[in-house]
Amino acid sequence: QVQLVESGGGSVQPGGSLRLSCAVSGFSLDLYAIGWFRQAPGKEREGVSCIIGSDARTYYSDSVKGRFTISRDNAKNTVYLQMNSLKPEDTAVYYCAADPLPRPEAVLLLPRAWDYWGQGTQVIVSS
Repeated sequence: QVQLVESGGGSVQPGGSLRLSCAVSGFSLDLYAIGWFRQAPGKEREGVSCIIGSDARTYYSDSVKGRFTISRDNAKNTVYLQMNSLKPEDTAVYYCAADPLPRPEAVLLLPRAWDYWGQGTQVIVSS
C-alpha cells in the first residue's frame, strides 16, 4: 500500500528556510517518481519539484529554481524539499505525490498526472 506523509511545514519570515520531508512506504524510491506540489488559497495546485530514477534526476518549476532543492534518502525512505530564500508567494499547502516509473518528462510537474498523494503540510511565509 502506497503511503506518503509530509512534515516540516511551519511559519517563517521572508528570506528564511524550511525543510519539508515526505516519508514514504509501500514502494521503492528507485522505482517511483516523487514530486512536490503546492496549493495556495484560491489557486490551483502547481508542481514545484520532482525526483526520479535510480540516478535521482531532479526537476524544478521556474518559480523555485535556484531556491529549492529536492533530495532523497533511500535508506530512510524519505524525500526532502529544502526551501531557501522563501518569499510570501511561497505560502501554500505543500503536498508530496508518487507514481511508478516510467514517467514522461512532460507530465512530471502536472498535478493531474499523479495518483498517490500525502495529506499536505502548511507553509506560511510572512513578516
